[in-house]
Amino acid sequence: MVIFEMLSWWYARGWNIFIKKLRTTLSNTVDFFSMNSLIRTLFKPYRQISAETAGANSSLDLRFHMFLDRLISRFIGFFSRLILLITGSVIILVGGICSLTLILLWPIIPLIPIAGVILTITGVTI
Repeated sequence: MVIFEMLSWWYARGWNIFIKKLRTTLSNTVDFFSMNSLIRTLFKPYRQISAETAGANSSLDLRFHMFLDRLISRFIGFFSRLILLITGSVIILVGGICSLTLILLWPIIPLIPIAGVILTITGVTI
């Protein structure tokens, strides 16, 4: 009776709980990398070296310096966000593949001890 209860939980309720936990883990990974925020701010400056803006009376040298500061900041922001997007995408893809593999292997796991006993009896060694 205990074995029947365990197997009924494993193939029904346990499988659903496992899938929900994997889905939550993937969702937390997406949230950790803030993919939506990274895409939305891809071309925004990384960190402004100077927050001041050149006024109408500012010299051409100061305006050019401010322009270069903002341009360099945008390049740094773009590449750092792009690297995070690529890294996050790879991690999410690998996590999704591993999750799918685990979901497909879930029904086979209770059969592994039985297969081990059969292989031992038949004399198969690794």
